[in-house]
Amino acid sequence: MSKTTACSQCRREGDKLFLKGDKCFSRCVFVKRSYAPGQHGLSRRRKQSDYGIMLREKQKVKRIYGIREKQFENYFVKASAKKGVTGEVLLQLLESRLDNVVYRMGFATSRSQARQLVSHGIFAVNGRKTDIPSRLLKVGDEVSALKNKIASKYFEDLKNKKPREEYAWVSNDFKKFSGKLLNLPIREQLDPSIKEQLIVEFYSK
Repeated sequence: MSKTTACSQCRREGDKLFLKGDKCFSRCVFVKRSYAPGQHGLSRRRKQSDYGIMLREKQKVKRIYGIREKQFENYFVKASAKKGVTGEVLLQLLESRLDNVVYRMGFATSRSQARQLVSHGIFAVNGRKTDIPSRLLKVGDEVSALKNKIASKYFEDLKNKKPREEYAWVSNDFKKFSGKLLNLPIREQLDPSIKEQLIVEFYSK
């Protein structure tokens, strides 16, 4: 994802989505220009309809996790069919994607980078190589970098780089570059700025 595209998406949603990973903490256009992109960005700050608010929340979460429209709708259908609070289950499904788990483990600085690494076949799940970023993991699944990839400069540099944040629902081992999905995160552990109930209401209309 290019710098311009990532920053424009944050500005469009009026919120920092951290699409560039660590770069969002040091170089952030959104801090200076938080209004929507384009020549009419400043003039677009008018009151939104209820539908518009729900739509924007859906778009925001799609962009955070880097998911296409049809994929996102399919996740909602799956979440609706499961037991539990639909909005929370939806977020748990998104969190259990392989690219997101690689990101949460600290093996990538952003979800887009994690998606690229997985697509290049650098990781295995339970010992079997995979290149599907959208693969949904189960609790107990182990993610590991392939042994012939660990010696690359990317992973050598990563050994000396401590993750900015640790997440209780995943484990990681920076010597072996492996980790497990320990459990599904509960709502209190996830981004409080996400209003998943608005997404539920959007699809319920």
